[in-house]
Amino acid sequence: MSNEHYSLHINGTDHQVQDAWIGESLLYVLRERLGLPGAKGACEQGECGSCTVYLDGQPVCSCLVMAASVTECQIATVEGLRPDGGLTDVQESFLSEGAVQCGFCTPGLVMAVHHLLDTNPSPTELEVKEAISGNICRCTGYGRIFAAVEAVVVQRGNR
Repeated sequence: MSNEHYSLHINGTDHQVQDAWIGESLLYVLRERLGLPGAKGACEQGECGSCTVYLDGQPVCSCLVMAASVTECQIATVEGLRPDGGLTDVQESFLSEGAVQCGFCTPGLVMAVHHLLDTNPSPTELEVKEAISGNICRCTGYGRIFAAVEAVVVQRGNR
């Protein structure tokens, strides 16, 4: 029986979750209950990174988090990276560098790259590889993703 009610703070706004089952994943609640489809469900085991969101500023696989357990957290999704709904420099770079193919992994990769560049504005190639290592992309071969990251670093004046 689904009868749980709680609030989640997502992208700066409180969202009411009504008539939920206590064991629903954050990924399920974001996509199915709240209409935020940016995080993608692929492996449902925390292995592919397509469902990455931030909990209190740290990237996590939302498929592994019970939504009802994060009512006190600040949650950020790919939809909330820019409050005005526009594209960030990372998203623009993914488009211009051809790092978006099927698009399934893109939201998780964008979240990982944003976190990397927020914590390390001038990463080495190895640091980029390590930062996105939890994200699986079956289409690009990663070369265009690395080019997109480098383009943002250069655009921001960090190289």
